[in-house]
Amino acid sequence: MKLIYMGTPPFAVPPFESLISAGHDLAAIVTRIDKPAGRGKTITQPAVKLAAQVHRITVLQPRRVREPEFIEVLRSYQPDAIIVAAYGQILPTSILTLPKLGCINIHASLLPSYRGAAPINWAIINGEQQAGITIMQMDEGMDTGAILLQEAILVSPEDTAGTLTEKLSQLGSTMIVKALTLAGSGGLTPRTQDNSGATLAPLLKKTDGLIDWTGSANMIHNRIRGMNPWPGAYTFLDSRMIKILRSEAAGGSEEPGRLFQRDNNTLEAGTGSGMLRILDIQLEGKRPMSAGEFLRGQRGVAGKKFERPTEPRKA
Repeated sequence: MKLIYMGTPPFAVPPFESLISAGHDLAAIVTRIDKPAGRGKTITQPAVKLAAQVHRITVLQPRRVREPEFIEVLRSYQPDAIIVAAYGQILPTSILTLPKLGCINIHASLLPSYRGAAPINWAIINGEQQAGITIMQMDEGMDTGAILLQEAILVSPEDTAGTLTEKLSQLGSTMIVKALTLAGSGGLTPRTQDNSGATLAPLLKKTDGLIDWTGSANMIHNRIRGMNPWPGAYTFLDSRMIKILRSEAAGGSEEPGRLFQRDNNTLEAGTGSGMLRILDIQLEGKRPMSAGEFLRGQRGVAGKKFERPTEPRKA
């Protein structure tokens, strides 16, 4: 098929590569504009743009997909379908109805659960034991279109948003090729979503990473997993921001946020229910380190308490 591919982050690269490997004609890719990233605010190209350049495929980077001039450019390609994977803008009806097979989305949840921009993060934060990919016929709503294909995988207790993103990206790669094969032979039967079971997965903000120590150890542990690698789960100690990168729930009891040193390598913090064992940690402006390294470099932390500032602070 002749396709336009719309995507931006690393999640969207493996499906893009799989479509090329399957022999589809990728006429152009559409991605977000280059943006500053990192501490140095270096102008960074989207992952999909870099992949397209390797294959010498035309790259389109409109500021707004609703611009009439851009829509006419898309129309000129006369694509059979537009494939979308984490592109980052809502498509107008004029684009949704442009290809003969419409726009087909690779969404990283088991719809109607977790409609929105951050389904993988919120699935982990909420302690889900399974996640999945939905290949969906796009409509004007937010992830409300008919389901074309759907497949679930188990979420490992050790999964972070980063590792689960990689797994689901690979799953989406095989599913989108299968979906287009079935679409070409008339073998896809769209299934309307049950809106009564819909849940939302809104875009993450940096402040979503602030740890509330009155929650249970399991809840905090899941938030740490769901915020890794971005925006990171963080707290404050002696007015310094600290990110907690890896943890596990443990038994015991202590005042929420109060630090307890079990031995030279084991640091725990009290929560609203149970203890949180801190495995990897990162002081503001420092490299990530193990709990043991932290304890050797920060003597006297036992008995101190993680703070939750009353005034919001940029993480």
